[in-house]
Amino acid sequence: MTTRIFLLRHGIAVPHGTPGVDEDERPLTPKGEKRIKVIAEALRRLEVAPDVIITSPLPRAFRTAEIVAGVLKREGHLEKADALSAHASAASIREWLATRAEDSLMLVGHNPSLNGLLGLLIGLPSETLPFDLKKGGIAELRAAGGEQGGFQLQWLATPRLLRKLRG
Repeated sequence: MTTRIFLLRHGIAVPHGTPGVDEDERPLTPKGEKRIKVIAEALRRLEVAPDVIITSPLPRAFRTAEIVAGVLKREGHLEKADALSAHASAASIREWLATRAEDSLMLVGHNPSLNGLLGLLIGLPSETLPFDLKKGGIAELRAAGGEQGGFQLQWLATPRLLRKLRG
């Protein structure tokens, strides 16, 4: 049973509606790649080391996961999962998550799915969450037993905070 989950939103990508770029093929921008590397370095400093990093198959999320896996020395622990695609519902991701046996997972994906999943896991409707996962933002949740959604929010960090933590 998974007892620790990190939810990481992909980095800054080419904007929606960019001519010649299909929505599902939008890559990270150079600035997005640079910022994710800095964020990953902060995560390494925080000793974040999930058993597996599972990512949406879309390029912006997969590249985010690749960068993080490289910095965290988890390259051999990287998987793609259609369950995390941009159009997945939070409820379907939660159902899929229940099939995973790893103790510690990092999920790299998209909003609104990740915000919704965060809400479901901590027992709050996503529309009432007092925070929003920004691009490159991350939350850590830990299993809480039978309470509400089954997890407690340990911490949530904005990209700006993580860039400052890197030092």
